[in-house]
Amino acid sequence: MNVILSQNLKPERRKATQHDRLILAIIGYFMLTLLAVFCIFPFLLVVSSSLTEESAIVENGFQIFPTRFSLEAYQILFEFPTDMLKAYGVTISVTALGTLAGLFLTSMTAYVLARKDFKWRNIFSFFFFFTTLFSGGLVPWYLLIVNYLQLKDTLLVLVLPMLMNVFYIIVMKTFMSSIPEAIIESAKIDGAGDFQIYLRFILPLSKPALATIGLFIALAYWNDWYNALLFISNSDLMPLQYYLYRLLGNMDGMRKAMMESGAVVNFNIPTESLKMAMTVVATGPILLAYPFIQRYFVQGLTIGAVKG
Repeated sequence: MNVILSQNLKPERRKATQHDRLILAIIGYFMLTLLAVFCIFPFLLVVSSSLTEESAIVENGFQIFPTRFSLEAYQILFEFPTDMLKAYGVTISVTALGTLAGLFLTSMTAYVLARKDFKWRNIFSFFFFFTTLFSGGLVPWYLLIVNYLQLKDTLLVLVLPMLMNVFYIIVMKTFMSSIPEAIIESAKIDGAGDFQIYLRFILPLSKPALATIGLFIALAYWNDWYNALLFISNSDLMPLQYYLYRLLGNMDGMRKAMMESGAVVNFNIPTESLKMAMTVVATGPILLAYPFIQRYFVQGLTIGAVKG
């Protein structure tokens, strides 16, 4: 009798389980959709504000749809297209070179520190970690770059100071430590050297970590303007972020000078819409890199997670 009742209850339990899963799926998709809307909304607001007249922004504030359409901010940005293209070229070159070199050096350093047969790895790890706690300061760093290394007004001055990050080395080391030692030992038995093992075995197995760290390095190079502020005075070597920073500063200076002199009354500089247009111009191209590494990025976010 009990067996018959249990058999009759099984389909009901299955239906209840399927019903619970359906409810959880609906709630999950709803929350993800809501989160996606919250993420997309600020970007749409920035794009809309960049296409809105300055007077409409002053009167009504930032809106999701442009009330009075205007391309004045983009016309100011691209008034000198040659300078803009030069800035884009410098930024793309620095980002590509810095990301490739930074990934190579970071992964190679992490691989050495992850090798258990390297007896000095704890000492070198301490030296790397020590630099995150103390620094020489801005003035010694500036003197080193300008007076001793002679890197002022060169592309290398935009690449070398950000080439290696200790945090990225630690993250990469943690990931490489999870690679089984048997792979390295079998490669050694087959006659492979350390550098050959690094290139043919470690790097292919570290694609999630390389994609994640590579994205962070690329974003750091793309958004960097501080090094250009310190070391670049040649207008042909200005990266995009520093070029936009100077352009906005010049616009603010012109507006303040006109307000103080009172010589020009009807001339209005679209300050707010210009800021939004700069944001679109500066962030648009780097967003295109994410779809290419999306499948590795999700795996890379779980670096260091505890496996059950």
